[in-house]
Amino acid sequence: MWDKFASVANQVRTITLKGKIFFGPGAVGSFETVAKDLKEEGITDYLVVTGRGAYRRSGAWDVMESILKSMGLKYTLYSGVTPNPTAGQVDTAVAMGLSAGAQAVIGIGGGSAIDAAKSAAILMKFPGRKCAELFEYSFIPDRALPVVAVNLTHGTGTECNRFAVVSIPEKNYKPAIAYDFIYPRYAIDDPALMTGLTLAQTRYVSIDAMNHAIEAATSSSANLLSVMLASETLRLVTAYLPRAEKDPDDLTARTCLAFASLLAGWAFDNSLLHYTHALEHPLSAVKPDLAHGLGLAVLLPAVVENIWPESGPLLAQLFQPFAPGLDGSPKGAAKAARAVRKFLCAHGMPESLAELGFTPGDIPLLTELAVNTPSLGGLLEQAPTFADRVAVNAIYLNSMNVNP
Repeated sequence: MWDKFASVANQVRTITLKGKIFFGPGAVGSFETVAKDLKEEGITDYLVVTGRGAYRRSGAWDVMESILKSMGLKYTLYSGVTPNPTAGQVDTAVAMGLSAGAQAVIGIGGGSAIDAAKSAAILMKFPGRKCAELFEYSFIPDRALPVVAVNLTHGTGTECNRFAVVSIPEKNYKPAIAYDFIYPRYAIDDPALMTGLTLAQTRYVSIDAMNHAIEAATSSSANLLSVMLASETLRLVTAYLPRAEKDPDDLTARTCLAFASLLAGWAFDNSLLHYTHALEHPLSAVKPDLAHGLGLAVLLPAVVENIWPESGPLLAQLFQPFAPGLDGSPKGAAKAARAVRKFLCAHGMPESLAELGFTPGDIPLLTELAVNTPSLGGLLEQAPTFADRVAVNAIYLNSMNVNP
């Protein structure tokens, strides 16, 4: 279906795919190849950035630590990354890495750990700089240490792209950066390490990949690759999320969901995101315990209704796996939003911002943050409709008061 949309077919676009990815059950064993390659370059000391437990519970660290020790390689472990990682956490990791003389950074976990690792890899090249400066664009870096990403979830796609997101809690900021030099040099996607995800985590990360696909395909920078990848992402999530929900150990389901996440990561790396992510970041900045995918799920129906007049024919095709028969005409916007909400509710997602603890009184602050947080304005510029304060406010309001 990707070849039917002239809006993305008749334009010159840059298409980028970088890094080496070891993909499939058992891929964590390929860390030995990674370590050998880097050792040949003289890299013998690592900063390992990870969260508080998944790196061990998944079994990833047992394999990796054994390889590091057997090869006589040194490492410094920072395991303080939380969901929605903070600038302070990154600064702590950087201080540890600099003190140890680390030459490369390994991120083990989901998007939070890997994004923190990417950020640390930059800052270790600029001693004295703070993470908040990096994400507020007080300085623009031009280099980073090599990054190795060991991915433990099937959602963010950060293992294959040039983005990182870190929160600055004192300002309620959750900005993003994007630099070519933080593409992971090597990445490992081992679905066998993802079977320990809880039911909620399985859903949240899959919804994140789904949003990446939808936004990438409908952004003003969309190209044929992003549309094609988005289509396959949605097909895979629709087909295999129910299987992973039913049986967490279903390796076929985990493999297909991990591949969907990878495809979606490539999709938005090539054509960027827009409304849903720009509006979710303020939600989880204000409420750091809010799962990113959960916030995206609540916002998505209202975003679909907003962009349908411009993107209806494309979205109708993309949504075929879970909502066949949608009318791509502008009049179908409300029906499409309901179809998306029905799909999300079937996978345990709430329907409104109110269910997440937000009130109408929060909307002015959320709108202000969406517009003024560094980098989020750039996402809004990618939206297929005019993304001013009025549009942002309306999406939040529509997500607060669900239409039947």
